[in-house]
Amino acid sequence: MVTSIFRKIFGSRNERLVKTLMKTVARINALEPALAQLSDQDLAGKTAEFRQRLSAGADLDSLLPEAFAVVREASKRVLEMRHFDVQMVGGMVLNDGKIAEMRTGEGKTLVATLAAYLNALPGKGVHVITVNDYLARRDAAWMGRLYSFLGLSVGVINSSGGMGPDSASYLYDPDFEPNGSGGYRHLKPATRRETYAADITYGTNNEYGFDYLRDNMAFTPEQRAQRDPFYAIVDEVDSILIDEARTPLIISGPSEGSTELYKQINGLIPRLSRQAPITNEEGQPDFGPGDYSVDEKLRQVYLSEEGHEQVEQMLVEIGLLDEGAGLYDPSNIVLMHHVYAALRAHVLFQKNVEYIVRDGQVIIVDEFTGRTMPGRRWSEGLHQAVEAKEGVAIQPENQTMASITFQNLFRLYPKLSGMTGTADTEAYEFQQIYGLEVVVIPTNQPMVRDDGGDLVYLTSDEKYEAIIADIQDCVKRGQPVLVGTASIETSELVSGLLEKEKIPHEVLNAKQHEREAGIIAQAGRPGAITIATNMAGRGTDIVLGGNLEAELEEAGPDADREAIKAGWKERHQEVLAAGGLHVVGTERHESRRIDNQLRGRSGRQGDAGSSRFYLSLEDNLMRIFASDRVGKMMQRLGMQRGEAIEHPWVTKAIENAQRKVEGRNFDIRKQLLEYDDVANDQRKVIYRQRRDLMDAVDVSDTVDAMCADVLKGLIDGFIPPDSLEEQWDVPGLSEALADHFGGDWPLQEWLDQDHDLHEENLRKRIQDTLLDRNRAKEGLIGATNMRQLEKAIMLQTLDTHWKDHLAAMDYLRQGIHLRGYAQRNPKQEYKREAFQMFSSMLDGIKQEVVTTLAKLEIQAGGVQDGLADQGRRAPADAGFEFKHEVFEGFGEGESDALSEDAQPQGDADSEHQPFVRDGRKIGRNEPCPCGSGKKYKQCHGRVS
Repeated sequence: MVTSIFRKIFGSRNERLVKTLMKTVARINALEPALAQLSDQDLAGKTAEFRQRLSAGADLDSLLPEAFAVVREASKRVLEMRHFDVQMVGGMVLNDGKIAEMRTGEGKTLVATLAAYLNALPGKGVHVITVNDYLARRDAAWMGRLYSFLGLSVGVINSSGGMGPDSASYLYDPDFEPNGSGGYRHLKPATRRETYAADITYGTNNEYGFDYLRDNMAFTPEQRAQRDPFYAIVDEVDSILIDEARTPLIISGPSEGSTELYKQINGLIPRLSRQAPITNEEGQPDFGPGDYSVDEKLRQVYLSEEGHEQVEQMLVEIGLLDEGAGLYDPSNIVLMHHVYAALRAHVLFQKNVEYIVRDGQVIIVDEFTGRTMPGRRWSEGLHQAVEAKEGVAIQPENQTMASITFQNLFRLYPKLSGMTGTADTEAYEFQQIYGLEVVVIPTNQPMVRDDGGDLVYLTSDEKYEAIIADIQDCVKRGQPVLVGTASIETSELVSGLLEKEKIPHEVLNAKQHEREAGIIAQAGRPGAITIATNMAGRGTDIVLGGNLEAELEEAGPDADREAIKAGWKERHQEVLAAGGLHVVGTERHESRRIDNQLRGRSGRQGDAGSSRFYLSLEDNLMRIFASDRVGKMMQRLGMQRGEAIEHPWVTKAIENAQRKVEGRNFDIRKQLLEYDDVANDQRKVIYRQRRDLMDAVDVSDTVDAMCADVLKGLIDGFIPPDSLEEQWDVPGLSEALADHFGGDWPLQEWLDQDHDLHEENLRKRIQDTLLDRNRAKEGLIGATNMRQLEKAIMLQTLDTHWKDHLAAMDYLRQGIHLRGYAQRNPKQEYKREAFQMFSSMLDGIKQEVVTTLAKLEIQAGGVQDGLADQGRRAPADAGFEFKHEVFEGFGEGESDALSEDAQPQGDADSEHQPFVRDGRKIGRNEPCPCGSGKKYKQCHGRVS
C-alpha cells in the first residue's frame, strides 16, 4: 500500500531513470541542426576526432551526446532511418551496462548501433551477439553500411559446420560481390583472427563461446583468434542468458567404446509396463502396479521394485548380468546407466517434439524456438539411446576436452548489456546472476493491441475446433493470423486441420528452417495464415501488408517500384481495417516470457492487432500443474462440450503454474552456476597458465622448479626430512628414481664413496644429476629446439590432465547429492573434493612433465619436424565436436564428459571407476590396482 502510494507520487525507478535519460536526449537533439550542415567527409571524420579526444584523456560518457548525434545523422544519410528519442534512451541504457526491454518492432537492431559505435571508439572490440547465423549476417551487412561510412570495420562469425572456424568468418566490404552461388554480398571471407580484430564483430553466442574454448586449446599465440573481452551487446538477451544458460558449451573428442550395448538394452524397454497414478487408502497420490513411474514435473523416470527385478531377470536372459548379481552392484553401474538412458529415451522423449529424424540422424529440437540444432547431442548416453530407439546409426560417446557455461562466459566481459522484448519477468535473475538491471523503454507509439483472455476447454479436440473457427472468421475479414505452437507435432496437427477445411497456410517449424525469414516477412499479408513453432522467425518483423523491402528486392531493379509501393499501401490499409495481425496461441508455454514473445509479434509500432490463447485441461502445463483446480471449477459450472471458460481466476491459476515452473528453472540454473563457479575458478587458473606458457619464450626456469618439487616429494617418501640414516630406504629410492626418470641411480655407491654425503647434499646431487642429463639432451638438439620441446610437452601434459580432470569433476558432481543422506552439505563437499582433485592434478602435471623430459630419447633430425607439426596443429582440425546441449535435469545434461557411468561394458579400466579391493592388502609403494600408473599411496590409498 505504502509502496503504491510512493510510486504514484514519485514514479517507479524505471520511470525516474527514463525521465533522467530524456534530458540527455534533449542535448543530443540540440546537436542535430549543426551536424546536418556537415559534409559526408566531415561527418565521417568525427570518428577520428573522438578517438583523438579519448587518447587525450576524455571518457566515453563525455563523448556520448555527440557520438549518438553523429550516429543518428549518419543513419539518416546512409540507411534513411532516423533514431527516435526512445531509441536514444535505449542506446544509453545499453551503454550503461543494462538490459533494454523494447517491444517488437521498436528497432532494437538500430538501437544497438548507438552503443556499439561509442564503445568501439577505444579500439578494444565490441561483440554484438545474436541468436542465429542468419541474423548475425543480416545485421552485419545491414548496419555495416552505417559503420563503414563512419570509418569502423565490421566482422561477422558464423558456425563453420565442421569445415574449420575460418570457413565461416567475414569482414564487411561494400565493394565485395561473391563469385557464383556461394558467399554473401558485401561479406568478404576472412580469418577468425581478422574478424575479431574488427571494431565491431557480429556472431552467435555459441560461436563466441566455442572460439573462447578453442583459443584456450591452441598451441601457439598465432592460433588464438579472440582479443580480451571488452564489451558485449546481447540481442534477445533473455533467450541467450536465461533459456540457454542451463547447459554448458562443450568441445569434446572421441573416446573408445562399443555401441552394441545400447541396441541390446533398447530391445528390453518395450517389455516394461508403466505404473498408473492412483490414490492410496490414506488418500495420498501413489502409483499402481507396473515396472516404472514417471514424474512429469521433473521429467524423470524411476524403476519400481518389480521393475528392478524384471530388468535384472531380462539382463540375465540375454547374458549381460550374472545369475544372482544385482543391477546396483558397483561392477554393474554401467548397465544401470544404460537401462535408465533407454527408459528415458522411450518414455520422456517423443519424435517430432524433442527431436526429429532426418537423413538417418536424430536431431534435437530447441524447446524454446522450435529450431533444429544439428551437431548438438544429449549427453550421458541419452542421445545414443534415442538413436537405438529410432533404429538409426549410433554415434559413439565423446569425452569433454573443454567446457564453459554461458553464465561464466558472459561474466568475462567487463561491460555487458542486452536487448529483448521480454525481460521484465526475469529481472530478478538478471540482477542476481549477471548484475544486470532491466530498464523498460517506452514505445514510440502507444500500444493498441487487444489481448483477449484465455479460453479453457475440457478437451484438446474442442480447443482445436475453436481455433479453426477463429481462423476461418479472420480469413473472411482478410485478417492475417499467426498461430503459435509449442511443438512440431502440434504445428503439423493444426496444419492438417486447416488442410481439411481447404484453408491455404504456411507452416514454419524446425523442418522449414531455411524458409524461416521469407515466410515471416510475408506473414502480414491480408488473409495470410502462418503456423510457427514457438518463436521461430524471431528477429524478423511481421509488417502489416507484407514486407515491402523484401518484395522490392525480389522484383529486381527493372520493376515498377512505385506500383509495388502503391500495392503495398493498399494491402497495409486493408489489414489495418481487418484488425491487424491476430495471434493465436495453441497452449501456454512453461514460461510467461515465451507467451509474451508470441503476443509481441502483433501490435508493432502502434499498429492494430489482437491475441488470444486457447487451452485445454489436456495441455501439458494444465495437466501437470493446474488441471485439478481449474477442472473442479469447470465441473461446478456444469460446462458442456464446446463451451469454454474465460475468467480472471483461471488466468491467475495458469500464471501461478507458470511461476512455479519458472522458479524451478531458476533454481536449476542457479544450482548449475554454483557448481560451475567451482570449476570456473580452476578453469581460470589453467587457462591463465596455458596463456603464460604459450606466450613465454623460455620455460626452462619453470621446468627446473618442477624438477625440484617432484624430486622433493619423491625423496621425502624414502628419506624423511631431518631423519637418521638408519631410517633411509636407499634401495627403494634408487628404484623409484629409475622408474620415474630412467637411467641408473647408484645412490648406495655415492654414499659409500663419500661419507660426508649427508641428506641435504644427497638431495642436491640427485637434482643436479637429473638437470645435467636434461642439459645433455639440449646439447644434441640446441637450446632453441629444447625450449620449444619443453613448451610443447608442458602444453600437451596440461591439456591431457585437464581433460581427465573435467571428466572426474563431472563424475563427482553426478553423485555428490548422495552426501546429503549422510547429513553433509553436497555443495561444501563438492568444493572440498574439487580442490583436492585440482591440487592432485597440478601435482600430476608436474610429475608427468618432469618424467617425460627425463625419459625422452632424442633422435637426430626428427625433432624439428615434430615441433613444426606441433606448431601447425589446430584444435579445430582434431575431429572435435562443438555442442551446446539441451538440459534435461541437473546431473543429466550438463556435460558430455566420459564418466564411469558412461563407459561401455568391458571398458572397466577407467581412471575414475570405483575401485573395489579383492581382499589382499596392498603395499603403499605398490602400483595402484586401478591402473592409473600411480603408487597406491598417491592414488586410492591416499589419506585425504
